[in-house]
Amino acid sequence: MTTPTYVAGTAPRSLPIVGHVWQLMRRPLEFLSSLSEHGDLVEIRIGTTSAYVPCHPDVLREVLVNDRVYDKGGVFYERARDIAGNGLVTCPFGDHRRQRRLMQSAFQRSQLARYAPAMQAEIEGTTSRWRAGAVIDAFPQLFGMALRTVARTLYSVPVEDELVHRVEHAFEEVLSLLFRQMFLLPSVRRLPTRGNRRYRENLAFLHDAVQNLITEYRGEGIDHHDLLSALMSSREEDGGGLSDQEIHDQVITIMAAGTETVAATLTWVFHLLSQHPDVERRLYEEIDTVLGGRAPEWEDVARLELTDRIITETLRLYPPGWLFTRRIAADTELAGLRLKAGSTVVFSPSAVQRHRGAFPREDDFDPDRWLPEQTSNPARRAFVAFGTGARKCIGDIYARTECTLALATILSRWRVEVEPGADVRPVMLSTVYHPRKLELRLTPRATS
Repeated sequence: MTTPTYVAGTAPRSLPIVGHVWQLMRRPLEFLSSLSEHGDLVEIRIGTTSAYVPCHPDVLREVLVNDRVYDKGGVFYERARDIAGNGLVTCPFGDHRRQRRLMQSAFQRSQLARYAPAMQAEIEGTTSRWRAGAVIDAFPQLFGMALRTVARTLYSVPVEDELVHRVEHAFEEVLSLLFRQMFLLPSVRRLPTRGNRRYRENLAFLHDAVQNLITEYRGEGIDHHDLLSALMSSREEDGGGLSDQEIHDQVITIMAAGTETVAATLTWVFHLLSQHPDVERRLYEEIDTVLGGRAPEWEDVARLELTDRIITETLRLYPPGWLFTRRIAADTELAGLRLKAGSTVVFSPSAVQRHRGAFPREDDFDPDRWLPEQTSNPARRAFVAFGTGARKCIGDIYARTECTLALATILSRWRVEVEPGADVRPVMLSTVYHPRKLELRLTPRATS
């Protein structure tokens, strides 16, 4: 078998002192996607430090699969740990396997079937409050729905509306400010600026609110058949479980990952459907055929095949995580380039999920490319929206289930049209990005 030959390169237009930070902050997706023109592994500068960007799917896959050498670390995870502590997404290799084992049972399909009614109840509650002829701002509406949905599956005991709204606001503030915090110098982050104060105050409230919920659950000692109960009851063979601090970090991780991802993906779905009326028509037909006018249930998720392919293709074109970093734990070789321990790898799924070698007509929205008989092995390998290997997102099926239930519920009840004047330039949050402005007009559907 022939060993592949990769090309290592260097990104042009590095500026003194700041390197490529200006391009990363101004046009991050365009900058990262353009790097493939310079090689399969491209060196960039973040300030005065070198970082390496995998631009070929197989090079990125090598990084993701070998998580012992390419460990969690770098500027993204340093800031993400402000929010998620040492949770499953942010913890280093040495802690990951134990945490993964303890959390796995909470995300088994049998558990997801138990969470689905809570998901559906919150989705129904949100869509029932919409009114005929209303115009809604897509991302904020879907963000609120997703946050309330994940909160309801985490914590099934009723919570005061005021607390829910305050947690929702705190999450929005923290996640919107995290992108800027990633690239600020430590000395600047410590300054008492308005943005820094907002970030710290909302972060402190968020941590306090989550800890109060955990303390309350511990005091009750009751299995509520929700995600938080599953995390608390999870045990290894020796009887050990997650500590309260570990549960705290996992709850924050789940809330962050299960909110932005779902809201951004659904927002991009509505944008893409507005550009492809033939796909939109087929989607309405599938929803009407499968559901027959009723609300979707867990058993319907597997039957909504086109819905699933639309979600997959949206995740390919607009993956929820736009930038991640790894810290190299030991000297290694990647794409023929020797890299020293302590070096940083920066990667974006966007840079490889439009790779021409894996996806013919890479910029086209084509859900049918994911039909079993049409999906190629290179395409499967290049699709890394949820990562791959041991650190593949544990909540990928959870998120896809929620997206499917939400999309089917909304479109079974409403005909959704994008209002003129949409601005789909990306707004960057902590890990995701969404259209700057996408308003949706709602018209009730009369289905037979």
